[in-house]
Amino acid sequence: MLPKEFSFELIAQDDKARLGKINTPKGIIDTPAFMPVGTQGTVKGIFSDDILKTNTQIILGNTYHLLLRPGIEVLDEFNGLHNFMNWNNPILTDSGGYQIMSLSKFNKIDLKIGAIFKSHLDGKKIILSPEKSIQVQKSINSDIIMVLDECPKLTSDKKILSRAINVSTNWAKRSKIEFGNDKSKALFGIVQGGLYKDLRIESIEKLIEIDFNGYAMGGLAVGEKQLDMFQILNETTDYLPKNKPRYLMGVGTPSDILGAVNEGVDMFDCVMPTRSGRTGLAFTWNGKLNLKNSKYQKDQTPLDANCDIRDLNKYSKAYLNHLIKSNEMMASMLISLHNIYFYQQFMGEIQKNIKNGTFKSFYKKYINFFN
Repeated sequence: MLPKEFSFELIAQDDKARLGKINTPKGIIDTPAFMPVGTQGTVKGIFSDDILKTNTQIILGNTYHLLLRPGIEVLDEFNGLHNFMNWNNPILTDSGGYQIMSLSKFNKIDLKIGAIFKSHLDGKKIILSPEKSIQVQKSINSDIIMVLDECPKLTSDKKILSRAINVSTNWAKRSKIEFGNDKSKALFGIVQGGLYKDLRIESIEKLIEIDFNGYAMGGLAVGEKQLDMFQILNETTDYLPKNKPRYLMGVGTPSDILGAVNEGVDMFDCVMPTRSGRTGLAFTWNGKLNLKNSKYQKDQTPLDANCDIRDLNKYSKAYLNHLIKSNEMMASMLISLHNIYFYQQFMGEIQKNIKNGTFKSFYKKYINFFN
């Protein structure tokens, strides 16, 4: 029987690596967890039932994009995104904060209001305040809701980063007021501060004072070196509450995930499995494979002999190579599905090794394997 309230249970640790369980009314999420990205209500090229078969327990949607299309009225008509896209498990939604950065030429920040966008679709004025972001996420019926934050581009300018902390803290307070006291859902705060330990700690302390169900590390995976990301996580994750989930936003490669788990992070999301799938790049236990390469033209072996989802273990690398070269959409669909499957198998092995106390050996074996 599923719980009525959101909760997190820390089950085991292997040094800083954590094994846990997030309980939601929509389903259980074993951590460390990877969330495939379904920005517009679809994990690109993959059926919802197939996503479920990969052992995916939660997916991610995006507030800004779903606000534009299909819009709140449609989402309310379906009582949220779960029914709309035929996904009955948990959903986390990004608040739109990342789009404030990625679509910066289409928006400006008003400290009293929020972000004011000029829609990249039709030029229509869109106001995304902290309150509006929470309202949209409630229309999406998200199980884990993110506060609206200002995510600055990669910079070493402390003034810019400090301003982002102040703006994000103010918006976090407003987001929590708008969120209310719905214990069936969770509200996560987002830490900013760039690559500066002191700024990160300042942001963490301000968010802890507000009190959230979980805490995300924002403003990373924005162009910094991998080792720099690991270093700032190493210096700051211990300042986060031990009894609440930790989420590194927008990450990443298997090596990124493994390195962050090593620093005590519990949750991840990234477009990489499907984006790579659309370019013919597969992640496997033999490393990354560029299936466009002519060396696979006569290769009769599958990507993974054990994966029978959509009969993936019956398709040869030669066939996938042919589909790519023929510009057939089936190539993207099959490789994307395989990549999601692999990512979830990878997370399962991480969980198993933390439980068994062998995580460090697994970490040493694979940390540079996919670079």
